[in-house]
Amino acid sequence: MKKVIILIFNLILAQFVLAQQKAVTEKGEEVILLQDGTWKYVQENNNLDNEIKTNTSKFKKNDEATFLLKSNKVKIGFWLNSKIWSFKKATNNSEAEYELQLKDGDLYGMVISEKIQIPIETLKSIAIKNASEVAPDVKIMKEEYRIVNGIKVLLLQMNGTMQGISFSYLGYYYSNNSGTVQFVTYTSSNLLESYLPKIESLLNGIVELN
Repeated sequence: MKKVIILIFNLILAQFVLAQQKAVTEKGEEVILLQDGTWKYVQENNNLDNEIKTNTSKFKKNDEATFLLKSNKVKIGFWLNSKIWSFKKATNNSEAEYELQLKDGDLYGMVISEKIQIPIETLKSIAIKNASEVAPDVKIMKEEYRIVNGIKVLLLQMNGTMQGISFSYLGYYYSNNSGTVQFVTYTSSNLLESYLPKIESLLNGIVELN
């Protein structure tokens, strides 16, 4: 079962070929045609124009996160606890740099990095568009800016379904003059709450390198 879950989440993140098709109405509105014969607006319920608030708390790496995983593309690193997390160069998703997995559970992570600098305000619409390509019902459940180890990141939690499985996708998005990083975790929606402490600890390991 674990291999099936990993495959489905990698399909989500890799944006593989869709079963749904897009179309444009006579009014010029873009919609997605679903397999059951219904349709929905592409940007429905995504609240793209809502102002994103900043969490006033300060976030920093966990003291038990003693291993620094460095990106080879951008000047960003990720402090993690190697006792509970395994990691490797990405093989299941050609868009990713690293893949991570909680050693004793069904919680996964991924680092997607690129050398193009993208304004942090733009990252939200990109993340939503990518997710909706494979899960048309995707919705933003939480969004906020955070100051993590001295850098401003965008936190997004998105929920959606693919092949009948409800998933949750929670991550940090950050960009500087060396490039852009999506540092994300994902699991089935029914497990998200129980994994939140481990997710927060992992994500708060993001740091800017010199």
